[in-house]
Amino acid sequence: MSLEEFIMSNEKPIRMGFFFGMLILIGLWELLAPRRALTVSKGIRWLNNLGLVFFNSFLLNALLPFLAVGVALIARENGWGLLNQVELSFWLKVVSAIVVMDLVIYIQHVMVHAIPVLWRLHRVHHADPDFDVTTGARFHTLEIFLSMGIKFATILLLGPPLVAVVMFEVILNATAMFNHGNIRLPGKVDRVLRWFLVTPDMHRVHHSVEDDEANSNFGFSLPWWDRLFGTYRDQPRGGHEGMQIGIHKYREPSLVTWLPGMLALPFVGRITGYTINRRQWNKSEK
Repeated sequence: MSLEEFIMSNEKPIRMGFFFGMLILIGLWELLAPRRALTVSKGIRWLNNLGLVFFNSFLLNALLPFLAVGVALIARENGWGLLNQVELSFWLKVVSAIVVMDLVIYIQHVMVHAIPVLWRLHRVHHADPDFDVTTGARFHTLEIFLSMGIKFATILLLGPPLVAVVMFEVILNATAMFNHGNIRLPGKVDRVLRWFLVTPDMHRVHHSVEDDEANSNFGFSLPWWDRLFGTYRDQPRGGHEGMQIGIHKYREPSLVTWLPGMLALPFVGRITGYTINRRQWNKSEK
């Protein structure tokens, strides 16, 4: 059996195995070496955040006839996409596809901060008053479907190998849980690691209540895009223990902690701008 045949035959167990493996690993790390004290009990957080994850997964599987790998198979069978048109070695195609898809995730992340109606969806992720491994998978259902649509379009245009799509899905989920982990890394390790991978300290800055900090460090897996496009910020102004996580205007537990409130949050309040160029801190506005 070839590598591709093995992955295609076991795609769902591979993805689920990595998801639950990382969830347990980072969850145990958080218990042994937490970076910050939580404001909401871990039991309540996990029940509601993971409840949203399982709800989203159920709807995706119920409403979509195929997911990312299925779209990649359609693209290959029809010769669609750039990588299906060029002669490159298999592994060069795999690596190139993973890097390009990661860049698309960065652009998508900037977009959901820059466009007010999309920010309403994405603020479910940012309104979490704490920052732990479950935050990495806490997204509103409509944003999940939006993200899937962007992923489908990327795959059709790019034509990545099936192996690359599965590897990208696994890497994205694993790194999202890692870089949202409430875990402590030695300072020297963090400084070196963040040149190659988005670390928890790097991404935590992005979850600050302060606009200029939240509009930085958009990368999920690779840290290079933030450095290349000028959205990198080294540390939060108040330090990692002193910074406040979440969104200033949304602190009510019924909206930001409990599952029904998370689902309703995009429809609360009037639409206002949350533009990407609001990256200068103005203390008087806080």
